[in-house]
Amino acid sequence: MPELPEVEALKDFLTEHLVGRRVARVLPVAVSVLKTYDPPLTALEGGEITAVRRYGKFLALETDAGPILVTHLARAGWLQWRDRLPDGPPRPGKGPLALRVALETGEGFDLTEAGTQKRLAVYVVHDPREVPGIARLGPDPLAPGFDEAAFAALIEGERRRLKGALRDQSLIAGVGNAYSDEILHAAKMSPYKLAGSLTPEETAVLYAALRSTLTEAVERSRGLAAGRLKAEKKSGLRVHGRTGEPCPVCGDTVREVSFSDSSLQYCPTCQTGGKPLADRRMSRLLK
Repeated sequence: MPELPEVEALKDFLTEHLVGRRVARVLPVAVSVLKTYDPPLTALEGGEITAVRRYGKFLALETDAGPILVTHLARAGWLQWRDRLPDGPPRPGKGPLALRVALETGEGFDLTEAGTQKRLAVYVVHDPREVPGIARLGPDPLAPGFDEAAFAALIEGERRRLKGALRDQSLIAGVGNAYSDEILHAAKMSPYKLAGSLTPEETAVLYAALRSTLTEAVERSRGLAAGRLKAEKKSGLRVHGRTGEPCPVCGDTVREVSFSDSSLQYCPTCQTGGKPLADRRMSRLLK
């Protein structure tokens, strides 16, 4: 799933390629992707794109016509930029193409989604806060005002484990499965540690890991074309998606805990005092 660093890089890329250009057509291919109907997609056509903004993992394209196009790429969605779009409208079918935005210049982009679980979402609204997912977002961890005191206030009394708390978009916007693993590895903390149990010193360490991990990922992605962002994300990850590989810090083997719809990766030596975390799913399989 694209997370804050990739969506921030997409925002910068689209700002360069879209702002000042007019929308010619917005062509839905998968009707299920559209979550709103008023204003219609056609209300965007003819409008000049004036700004591209990020809200957590959401992207918003503002137009001088008024309506705003908002998208959430979900787990398997992506944005593919095209210097020249194919002639003729796209054909509905079983392929990954969900929606196409064509500019008057002949350029444009496709929103695509792989797999059978279709969660990519597109909204046309007058105010981004009309999108339920944006309305309930917590603070952005890279915002200038998000300091250590603000972070400490968020997790004070939090009863969930760190992994779950970091992924909660209503608590902190933009962090998902991959970067929560990376943040906890950088902080040398167990994903199972209760968020509300942190000492002031541990809170400071976790805050620093949160900011540095996301800032460094954004800097690695800055200036890259949209098509290269996925590869850059994967190459920069230290533990997430690297089960069985050596930890780049201590050399221990990166381990995994599996859940019904996701998994987490961690280093026992760096994060859990050398002890493997219980993996109930694997335990059931071995019985």
